Amino acid sequence: MGFCFLISELVMFNYFRLLILFVGLSLILGLSIWLVTSLYRLYLQVSFTAPLLANLLLLLLIILIGLLITGFIYYFNFYNSKGYRKKPRKRSVSRRVRVPEDKTAAAAQNLRAIGQQVGQIQDKIAREAFLRRSQEIEQELARGEIRIVVFGTGSAGKTSLVNSLLGEIVGNVNATMGTTTEGETFSLKLKEVGREILITDTPGILEAGISGTERESIARHLATEADLLLFVVDNDLRQSEYKPLSELAALGKRSLLVLNKIDLYPEEDKQAILKQLKGTVKDFISPADVIAIAANPQPVELRSGDIIEPEPEIVPLIKRLVAVLRAEGEDLIADNILLQSHRLGEDARKIIDRQRRREADKIIDRYQWIGAGVIAVTPLPVVDMLATAAVNAQMVVEIGRIYNCELDTEKGKELALSLGKTLVSLGVVKGAVDLLARALQFHFATYIVGKAIQAVSAAYLTRIAGKSFMEYFRRDRNWGDGGMTEVVQQQFQLTRKDEFVKGFVKDAISRVVQPMKDSWEEEEFEDELEPVVEDDW
Repeated sequence: MGFCFLISELVMFNYFRLLILFVGLSLILGLSIWLVTSLYRLYLQVSFTAPLLANLLLLLLIILIGLLITGFIYYFNFYNSKGYRKKPRKRSVSRRVRVPEDKTAAAAQNLRAIGQQVGQIQDKIAREAFLRRSQEIEQELARGEIRIVVFGTGSAGKTSLVNSLLGEIVGNVNATMGTTTEGETFSLKLKEVGREILITDTPGILEAGISGTERESIARHLATEADLLLFVVDNDLRQSEYKPLSELAALGKRSLLVLNKIDLYPEEDKQAILKQLKGTVKDFISPADVIAIAANPQPVELRSGDIIEPEPEIVPLIKRLVAVLRAEGEDLIADNILLQSHRLGEDARKIIDRQRRREADKIIDRYQWIGAGVIAVTPLPVVDMLATAAVNAQMVVEIGRIYNCELDTEKGKELALSLGKTLVSLGVVKGAVDLLARALQFHFATYIVGKAIQAVSAAYLTRIAGKSFMEYFRRDRNWGDGGMTEVVQQQFQLTRKDEFVKGFVKDAISRVVQPMKDSWEEEEFEDELEPVVEDDW
């Protein structure tokens, strides 16, 4: 009826518009004829006395008639534009939006950087693993599905939740903790979500035993690769549950916190738990993302004795999933791919850093005992010289080369002398000598200790200097906010620990002190033997 009324209204309007047009044109035509006749008579009278003025009047007449017609047409079109003008149809926009190009470009750039880093990894197995993982992430840039991972303790009802979403039994919902030993993935369809959804049921966390720890490791790995995380609990969050949830949020994981088994609680208790949960996770999960459900409600016995099986209460979760995936689905995929590329790059940097540390430690170890040997042969009378001996310029150059920082010998000497002065000014030289003197006195007599202190101290100071330069080159030739002083003090404090000093002294005894003792005893024996040989001669 409304449509018919609209049609009749349009017909009446068009008829009325045509009538106005006919009347208007008729009026203009009549006035024009009257005006032309009147002006023509005036033109005849004027043309006899002033022909030029008559021609101007004729031109004015033509202009006035033209303006009158133009004004009427303009007014008619303007009125029409205010009426029932047909609105242009908007082009339909596809719901499927491309993954944000800025994020995919950033991920691709990260992968290119990772390719360069992987070439520096010496371990063949690790290098191949990184290349394989980099290729997998690169392939994910073109994938079309959204990955949801269900995460939580084994007793929270993760499998029941998956069953309810899928509408069919895909796992043992009455199983004890530890039944799901690895991730199980299923395809899920949700109306109004254009992309395919893959949902993964993970092993439970916080399970006892070695096997429980292994299953939790699998679950955490799967969770870190999810586009969206469903963290399932059946009560308020325990600290052991809060920690992994907050850690995943810190990684950048988008999470929904699902309170399951609400059929076991009275309404008042349910609301209290929900309020507590929202307050606990408010720093990294929105209150709208805390949802209460009953994935597998307990059977209810009626007064008649009949047992009924209640339907799952998961509509709030489905509605929230649809809302989140429609609004954020493309961003979730892009963010996850970008996160995976960042994490892979960070893992590659850690491996390369450990590799460089091992190589730098070998250089420091070599130079500290070389320096100790030189001092043992030619002891220095001035203790301050130990600082210069400790920071060998060639050691600085070689450590820099490991960190892709090419230095010439002059620059190495400049850095070495600068750090040597810092060692002296901070009292590290004196502190090292006192520390090692006390440690060596427990192993050898005073006469041998006095000769060994300078040599062992030189090795000790070389180690502090070398470790300090490792930090300098790791930070891309930057000492940090605290400068060289803070780095040296940190390394000195690390080498003062009893455990390190004991191991260092033990090593020093075998490499420096014992050879010195053997050499001294051999020389003493030769000195005693020489008079006897002369007497015999």
